[in-house]
Amino acid sequence: MKRFMIAGTNSGCGKTTITCAVLQAMVNRGLHTASFKCGPDYIDPMFHSRIIGTAAHNLDSFFCDDNTLRQLFTENSENADISVSEGVMGFYDGVGDGDRGSSHSVSEILKIPAVIVIDCKGMSSSIGAVMKGFLEYKKNLIAGFIFNRLPESLAGMAQQLCNELNTEFLGFFPVCREAELKSRHLGLVTAAEVTELKEKMQLLSEIAEKNIDIERLISLSKNVSFPEYTPLNISGISGAENVTVAVARDKAFSFIYEDNLNLLKKLGCRIEYFSPLEDCEIPENAAGIIISGGYPELYAEQLSQNSPMICDVRKKISGGMPVIAECGGFMYLHSTLEADKGAEYAMAGIIPGKAFKTNRLQRFGYINMQAERDGLLCQADEIISAHEFHRWDSTACGEDFTAVKASSGKEWKCGHFSKNIYAGFPHIYFYSAPETAANFVKRCVEYINEKTE
Repeated sequence: MKRFMIAGTNSGCGKTTITCAVLQAMVNRGLHTASFKCGPDYIDPMFHSRIIGTAAHNLDSFFCDDNTLRQLFTENSENADISVSEGVMGFYDGVGDGDRGSSHSVSEILKIPAVIVIDCKGMSSSIGAVMKGFLEYKKNLIAGFIFNRLPESLAGMAQQLCNELNTEFLGFFPVCREAELKSRHLGLVTAAEVTELKEKMQLLSEIAEKNIDIERLISLSKNVSFPEYTPLNISGISGAENVTVAVARDKAFSFIYEDNLNLLKKLGCRIEYFSPLEDCEIPENAAGIIISGGYPELYAEQLSQNSPMICDVRKKISGGMPVIAECGGFMYLHSTLEADKGAEYAMAGIIPGKAFKTNRLQRFGYINMQAERDGLLCQADEIISAHEFHRWDSTACGEDFTAVKASSGKEWKCGHFSKNIYAGFPHIYFYSAPETAANFVKRCVEYINEKTE
């Protein structure tokens, strides 16, 4: 299967814009395209998914060992004509000063040729120094470069630099205000919020067709065998065929790893979505709840005014229904939530505290959490890998885990953990430890059995 990665020199260099433009160009050619995002990001895959018409997935070499990464890549792309992966941060940026978690590590593990996007604003000949540095810094699979925000008058110079450095000039991307994707405090606004998204993506693809050598990009990716792997030992759990997991999914709660849901399905569960914004109750047949992250602070008034849903969430969780509530979902379970503009609203009241706004990212990055007690996902002293990315904080962050930041070793307490609750700011990726998903499902089965006794 053909495959390539669009990586970059740094965050904000234009990777997502160019990836979306190229994905739309692939779809316009009738190619069945699989897409991936390196790292733990939720928002970029939403844009990918809206373009290709099916789920996009993450490739994360911090959360996953090499074998797991190879299996997930194969499973999620084996029916596609071509796969396009978008990098994270700068190509070589991993956890701390290491390679794990970087786009480079994913490229090496999965043998994916990488195209590096350079933001050329304010540069001319210095572009050559950036290219030379990326080509020579480490052993790599860099196939060529795309030059973002490059004036057309400098395209010839960029092409000559590529010739001199024996690499591919794959085109440039001019500034296009009409198709810019707006940002907010956690990155881009979500795809569902972009007006005329389809038209913007088509405009991006038209610019790409004019200025990027799409056909050369496809041919550079070549046909490469799928990587070999040893299948993970994942089998259905007895009784899981009776388990429906209710997953919150709407404008307020949209930060969901598709692979997490797929793993629950492999274990035998059904997934049913509900909206804390619009619905009056959790699905009647639910045996477990997942409320992931998102932007509840933008919809706090509407969430608070939907009192039937809040009452049902409180009733179900208080009655023992298993729940995973991460970041925005954790905030929803608080007594009160401070909205984006400062007003304070009542929430579900499971967590006795206030979620409040701050002016910067809090505890950002990969962590390893050691459980202080037995609970829903693991036993005491076991470790779960996770990721934090939020500007809101809480007066009740919890003390049931000791978190250790992977890049620095800094420690802090976090999370609320019991027989039926995991609630905290850290996001969990099930494939980093599939037994956490299995433990959640087993508890859902127990909950059903307890209700029928």
